[in-house]
Amino acid sequence: MKKDHLYFMNLAMNLALKGKGKTSPNPMVGALVVKNNRILGKGFHEKAGLAHAEIIALDEAKEKSEGSTLYVTLEPCVHFGRTPPCVERIIKSKVKEVVVGMLDPNPLNNGKGINLLRQNGIKVEAGFLENELKKLNEVFIKYITKKLPFVTIKVAQSLDGRIATREGDSKWITSDKSRIFSHRRRAGYDAIMVGANTVLRDNPMLNAWFSKKQPKKIIVDSELSISENANIFSSQVPVIIVTLPVEPGQETENRKALSQKAVILEVKGKAGQINLKEMMRKLAKIEIANIIVEGGGMLVGSLFDEGLVDKILFFISPKIIGGKNAISSVMGKGRARIDNVIKVKDMELKHFGEDILIEGNI
Repeated sequence: MKKDHLYFMNLAMNLALKGKGKTSPNPMVGALVVKNNRILGKGFHEKAGLAHAEIIALDEAKEKSEGSTLYVTLEPCVHFGRTPPCVERIIKSKVKEVVVGMLDPNPLNNGKGINLLRQNGIKVEAGFLENELKKLNEVFIKYITKKLPFVTIKVAQSLDGRIATREGDSKWITSDKSRIFSHRRRAGYDAIMVGANTVLRDNPMLNAWFSKKQPKKIIVDSELSISENANIFSSQVPVIIVTLPVEPGQETENRKALSQKAVILEVKGKAGQINLKEMMRKLAKIEIANIIVEGGGMLVGSLFDEGLVDKILFFISPKIIGGKNAISSVMGKGRARIDNVIKVKDMELKHFGEDILIEGNI
């Protein structure tokens, strides 16, 4: 029987993947209604605010769900969110068994959904493909338990770790193939973040090629130094500028102009700079759960310094720039001792032409 459970849970996990990049800040979830090894209903969560996977599957199965087994990748919810609790509907459907992939990490639900199902006479088994499902929903797990976004650092650098020459020239270090792949990945994030110097130096669009879904644009600019005519404002995609607070009446003309084009998110300072942990907490509160950071070196290094990074995407081109004044991909304070350096785990290597992509977890 457990072999059957794994088989159907794997199908449910593949269904969940259909929501990739679309469900934030909710998790990806898949569900199947099965009786006598026949699938009677299936569903996946498509978008926050729409029906949950198990509801879609039960709607498809209709009255045939009585006496069936419901497979769901994530523990059904008992609390009201954007939609009503799923557990009530499951009980009414008269399924005889629910097989759960992983417990819901949300403290509002964790274990409560399973307990309520059991109290109503429904057999529940849990913990199937749990490790795979935790990886699938790593963004949601961090967001819902720590109230912080999941942060990915993306860097395109030379072999000697530079992202620009001593004169600031940075286009293009990596290949067209690497950039195309990067743009495809951008579409899976809630927001793309860069520092003010990246906007001033490169004037990027910060869009995602090939995709209708565009990530929000977040600029970390403590002095509000970017121009109101920057390319980031050339589309209708929301822009958030993170900056230090000012006293009432001290707003500059540029600040007033930028406030007409972007959301100005004020974050208190730390040693004269923006408090990055407080920034991330505020971004999580406005339901930004997943951020890709694409420079510059000071912002990237500072995020590492503060322990805010979860994943890396380092594109390395076989070029050597050299020069002590060339711009490094990771700056900030850094670590004082080798035995205390940041280690990358679960590394994967891919090739894009002559470039190498190193992807890993922190």
